[in-house]
Amino acid sequence: MLAALILPLAMPATASNPAEAERLSTYLAARAADTMGDPATASKLFAALVRDLPADERLRQRAIVGAIEAGDMRLALELGNGVPFDRAPLELRMLTIADLLVRNRQSDALAHLRNGGGTIDSSFLLPFVEAWARADAKDGNAVQSLDSVNPQSALARQVNEHRALIHLKLRQPADALPLAEKALEEAGGRADRLRLAFADGFRAAGDMATAAKMVDAKGAAMSSAQARLRSGKPLGEAIDSSSKAFGELLLGLAIALNRLDDKSIAVSLAQVARHANPENDAAVLLLGLLLDEAGRSDDAVAALRTIDEGSSFANQAEDAEVRILLDNGREKEALARAHRTASIAPSADAFSRLGAVFSRLERQPESAQAYAQAIALAQSRETSDELWALQLYRASALEESGNWPEAKAIMQSALASSPENSLLLNFLGYGMLERGEDIEAAEAMVRKASALKPDDASITDSLGWAQFKRGKVDEAIETLNRAAASDPGQGEIREHLGDALYTAGRRIEARFAWRAALATTEEAAAKARIESKIERGLDKANAAP
Repeated sequence: MLAALILPLAMPATASNPAEAERLSTYLAARAADTMGDPATASKLFAALVRDLPADERLRQRAIVGAIEAGDMRLALELGNGVPFDRAPLELRMLTIADLLVRNRQSDALAHLRNGGGTIDSSFLLPFVEAWARADAKDGNAVQSLDSVNPQSALARQVNEHRALIHLKLRQPADALPLAEKALEEAGGRADRLRLAFADGFRAAGDMATAAKMVDAKGAAMSSAQARLRSGKPLGEAIDSSSKAFGELLLGLAIALNRLDDKSIAVSLAQVARHANPENDAAVLLLGLLLDEAGRSDDAVAALRTIDEGSSFANQAEDAEVRILLDNGREKEALARAHRTASIAPSADAFSRLGAVFSRLERQPESAQAYAQAIALAQSRETSDELWALQLYRASALEESGNWPEAKAIMQSALASSPENSLLLNFLGYGMLERGEDIEAAEAMVRKASALKPDDASITDSLGWAQFKRGKVDEAIETLNRAAASDPGQGEIREHLGDALYTAGRRIEARFAWRAALATTEEAAAKARIESKIERGLDKANAAP
């Protein structure tokens, strides 16, 4: 049937075959929507064709996959009704299992997984679903089902977290704790989500001390969780049922598969995870980020805006939304969003976000003012674990505004509190180098920063530039070569290396370095300076600051 539908593409539609012409028009519109990154429209159009051509399995599969990618689970389930599980696309099989678990039909979900089948066998999920089905039935040995997980499986890294969560569901906190700690070590970008889930689990199990320990970490989500626990409230992030646990498995898979060039499968798995647990804001946050990476910025922003302002992930969601808006040229919306939050819910995080937006818009004086308000709120409410970072951002905005004296004073104050902070040392030391202020002290700061972070290319560059400024040209070339090798794409490093090579009389090598710098430099003034050096060599007028 699908071949019959595509065949008319080679010939003009005629009035004698109006039904075929209409199908062709619908098909072309669906293909166009799909190409434009609009799976919602594409899936609806493909679904219309399926209703007209119900025997065309390939067309049905295309409509189902598009509906899942668009988050239209009702349509996907309608179209998938009657499709044999072993012939269903992976996305539909995942949705089928999730929907059965949401409806507490664990035995049916297990039957499907035990039968396996499909181009990609989904039976690797069986041990997890079986373990949770046993936990839902209050089987005290439910975790034993996880013993059969293949250690080479993409889900092997999630075994510890599910063991811990099942022990918590069964009110076995002592057994859960060492597993939860291992899971957090392996969690990567999901650490905040797991901390909150574990905290809710330990709270429900009556272990308030360990619940508090789980959220004893940095970040807005942890600060909010700490306050809720102190007030005796649940966090609303529990993973305590088969459907919620299945959603977490899919999120882990989505993160792993997002490394592929084709982002559609990762997006689809995140959509199904959201269906499995609609209350999981971490899933919505991940979905928003995946949609953005897939080029669907409007859908990403729409998804992120569904996260409630009271959610533990509200701050991260707004950070992501504002960044996406800025990246897509929607500066007014980004600024309005950041302004609104800073006005109605003033906090260090809200004003820090506003400062970042002003900085992206190159409105540095306003950025510095916003960061000043963030610092004041952080100091008065003791809500920031990293006050030095806000001070660094404010100093950077002040420097960009031409107010180096105030920026320098802020950095000196920050260093007094954090004398071993490599970023502060590098910022202040490099700023002094650029202005020729106390070169010896500046080099000492940068050298200390480099000792603290020997693999940081920017700091290594600062050290090389300090050596160059002090006339240690050969030593500078060696250091700058190391920095360039560590980060070949940083134009500033290449320019510094070129200046040092030219000074040492190695002029051909210098021009190679400058040309490499030019290829990755975007700032107009820096580009003009480098072009001048390539053309006529290094002089006082075109030397790097």
